[in-house]
Amino acid sequence: MAAAARRGKFVVVGGGIAGVTCAEQVLRTLEEFDVEEQTSGALQSQYPNIKVVHSAVKELKADEQTLITEDGTQYRYEQLCVCAGARPRLIVEGNPYVLGIRDTDSARTFQQHLARARRVLVVGNGGIALELVYEMESCEVVWAIKDKSIGNAYFDAGAAEFLIPQLKAEKPPPPLTCKRMKYTTDRGAGWEDGRLGSALGPDWHEGMNLRAAHEISRCVHIEAECEVRRVLLHQEFMALNVSASFVHEEGKDSATSDPVEWPVYAELTSGKIFGCDLIVSATGVFPNVEPFVSGNNFTLGEDGGLKVDDHMRTSVRDVYAAGDVCTAGWTPSPHWQQMRLWTQARQMGWYAAKCMAADRLGETIEMDFCFELFAHVTKFFNYKVILLGKYNAQGLGTDHELLLRCTKGREYVKVVMQGGRMMGAVLLGETDLEETFENLILNQMDLSSFREDLLDPNVDIEDYFD
Repeated sequence: MAAAARRGKFVVVGGGIAGVTCAEQVLRTLEEFDVEEQTSGALQSQYPNIKVVHSAVKELKADEQTLITEDGTQYRYEQLCVCAGARPRLIVEGNPYVLGIRDTDSARTFQQHLARARRVLVVGNGGIALELVYEMESCEVVWAIKDKSIGNAYFDAGAAEFLIPQLKAEKPPPPLTCKRMKYTTDRGAGWEDGRLGSALGPDWHEGMNLRAAHEISRCVHIEAECEVRRVLLHQEFMALNVSASFVHEEGKDSATSDPVEWPVYAELTSGKIFGCDLIVSATGVFPNVEPFVSGNNFTLGEDGGLKVDDHMRTSVRDVYAAGDVCTAGWTPSPHWQQMRLWTQARQMGWYAAKCMAADRLGETIEMDFCFELFAHVTKFFNYKVILLGKYNAQGLGTDHELLLRCTKGREYVKVVMQGGRMMGAVLLGETDLEETFENLILNQMDLSSFREDLLDPNVDIEDYFD
């Protein structure tokens, strides 16, 4: 006889930032975000009304409001929030020399491989790739990107040129230990094949030794406008009877063939072949929807995520979604767009919990203010990076203009203007302009008469608009 299903008014799937934030908020127990790293057992002890289950979801029977986990246990819910995150988009599956970095465990696996590496090929141009290329030391790095310039998802070619000299500059000493909220899952079913584990957040590499064992000066070679055509093991490469590209210490390849033998080779669409000890696939993610969509009538977004409305509800009754697994299906604010970032995962998890509670109580709530303006703060190449609004002129067509200010080695400021109004901004370095620009984007003041002074370093713009 099958065991009776366990019951919960609220069931949250996922142990990442969206899931943890949703679980804590829906139970109204969280007061502060800045708490120390804890295991899921500590989370359960701290919040007795949260029951943490260590198992992957096998199936969702939405018509019966039942979840089935891989150990066969059934969970009945009244309201469900799917915060299952996303999984890495690997260039090759099943190759021991190709790693995706998505969670803490995969980051540690990479660290172990890096310790023995002479050369690493990084494929991708997003946040993980940007951080890795800068942080790795004592090995050669070949960086393959499909775009013309680095960091294309975050900034333009001008900002990229501003950052590139940092790849050759001496790195500053590491910062003091950062304390930030992160919950880890005790090892159990699902860990061995990498299905569980929450996404890496900010500062993930701090405290990790990303230094290889070889005494090699920093050497980064950027191979732009290309992708990986195929990955070859050593024997497969030797059978081709061709030469691999050679990388000098200054990061430039040459016609000289590479005399070193490597365990794995990558052929790029540029026609070049690079040998290496390790390939890092940092080419984006897939929303982790597979356990939920089979047999259910979910509407999916163009990117494959669970499509949600402005109250984080999916197309299936009593099922909500937040974080990387979902796709925003509402008409966004003129200054907001979805990106699969920790900041948005937290905001969505928090807001989804509010919506679930409001729907349960029959209350009406307005959409949260955090969806009015896209704002993201991070650090690349040891520069503070702030992105606001339509920072890359997303969706503005050709009817816009850019204002720029650049001080080499210190700051880079780009402002996106349309019709005399500020629509977005990119700030690299300690500019102290973020608060003023945020307000100018939100209030849409006509700045036509201030155009010449907006980025004048001799003008205190904060006093202008105080």
